[in-house]
Amino acid sequence: MSLTYRQPGVVLTDRHFTVPLDHADPGGETVELYAREAVASDKAGQDLPWLVYLQGGPGFGANRFSGRQSWLDRALDEYRVLLLDQRGTGRSTPATRQTLPLRGGPAEQAAYLGHFRADSIVRDCEAIRPAVTGGAPWTVLGQSFGGFCAVSYLSVAPEGLDTVLITGGLPSLDAHADDVYRAAYPRVERKVAAHYARYPQDVERARRIADHLLAHDIVLPNGYRFTAEAFQSLGLMLGTGDGSHRLHYLLENAFVRTPGGPELSDAFQEEVQNLLSYAGHPLYALVHETIYGQDSRPTDWAAERVRAEFPQFDAAKSLAGDAPVLFTGETVHPWMFDNDPALRPLRETAGLLAARTDWQPLYDPARLAANEVPVAAAVYHDDMYVDTGHSLRTARAVRGLRTWVTDEFEHDGLRAGAPRVLDRLLALARDEV
Repeated sequence: MSLTYRQPGVVLTDRHFTVPLDHADPGGETVELYAREAVASDKAGQDLPWLVYLQGGPGFGANRFSGRQSWLDRALDEYRVLLLDQRGTGRSTPATRQTLPLRGGPAEQAAYLGHFRADSIVRDCEAIRPAVTGGAPWTVLGQSFGGFCAVSYLSVAPEGLDTVLITGGLPSLDAHADDVYRAAYPRVERKVAAHYARYPQDVERARRIADHLLAHDIVLPNGYRFTAEAFQSLGLMLGTGDGSHRLHYLLENAFVRTPGGPELSDAFQEEVQNLLSYAGHPLYALVHETIYGQDSRPTDWAAERVRAEFPQFDAAKSLAGDAPVLFTGETVHPWMFDNDPALRPLRETAGLLAARTDWQPLYDPARLAANEVPVAAAVYHDDMYVDTGHSLRTARAVRGLRTWVTDEFEHDGLRAGAPRVLDRLLALARDEV
């Protein structure tokens, strides 16, 4: 049963769907999907076109807005919006350390999670679209990984699409995970350098924290083992518009004086554990590298292997000299499954996914070259999470795709720049600029 309720300026309806776990076996096992329909209060009775939003990640549920927040405000001017929790996230048959044992052991869990990539998400969208739109094509708005899904959608089922809008999410069509991370580490190093240029006092603060972690076994209140590598991974924040500022404020309160000498403050540890824990989105850690798997080569913990090619990211080596400690970015490593209590039970499952050698292609270059769907994409200059060079090569490979390349925003431009970003993409897709 659908439940309808209201927030300021918005009428919301909970929508539930049942889809095949494996769309190649439509009569087999099923999973449940959840989505929240949103329509402007003054348009609730109107026949409006549909926009489905695909969240970034992978592994995150759709935004939980309060009223007409962020980009949703602009979208509601002309669309009914479907905020889809992609399979395994939010209220859509969540995949966590608590639920995955229902599948059986690690081998069964890994086989199950092989159905949680962009190709399955696209098939989910096509399975539910007739019930939502009455069969009419809809507009897709894809943020980050949601953009990866949108490009897969253009490859698999363009007939279901009226328009595609992508923000920070044009993937390489053929790069292996190793290629992705070889391009990523230099970008991250540039972001770290920019942070230290803005906040030079953070160079010594980061060195002091890393040195403390190398000398002490620190376990955060939630049971997370806080190591120097884990500290460096806080650099994930640097890919957002306000991330450098938030990281600075975090570092400035790291230590307090105690009778036993300087210690990491309770306040610092509390904030750090909330930033590092995957308890709210474990699927991200499990399937992140699988989004780059498209052939017989395993991803094989690519971010960890490639990091060894960039010794400047070794905190111990930096501390042995006078180099700054470098933060890292959007990478998943085996040690995370040892450090994080939300991931520890899934360590073997993650290893099996990393070793898998039968990934299927996610994109169809020939179909993309013949594309007829209006597509517009915001490409953020020097995006820390998605390589600009890869994105622009893909943009040239999709017939008719129009790009807006900007350094006004970081990866979170859709949130930080709303409604201007959505306005610009719609204008590009409609050939109005």
